[in-house]
Amino acid sequence: MPATKAARTDRAVELFHALSDETRLEIIHLLSKGERCVCELTNSLDAAQSRLSFHLRVLKDAGIVSDRKEGRWVYYELDREAFDEVGELVSGMKPRSLPQLAGGCC
Repeated sequence: MPATKAARTDRAVELFHALSDETRLEIIHLLSKGERCVCELTNSLDAAQSRLSFHLRVLKDAGIVSDRKEGRWVYYELDREAFDEVGELVSGMKPRSLPQLAGGCC
């Protein structure tokens, strides 16, 4: 069953919000090279763990990253399907050529 217009809009807002922050984009850039331990992200971004946890939660809630625990460490990776979804959303926003109306508008 296709998603409603409201559901698609809500999803777009969630994804674009998650992608609208410089720190989150830096996290995505690091994860684009492969799975990373949270300690690697903390060191690479020179960020407090609490600040990084907040941003990772936003990305995880939006479905952009997933995590897995291994012992006491947590590893994060990007979800390819989320980026396919973003691409489809952006593609759907492209302006379309419309035929000129005879007599103009109004």
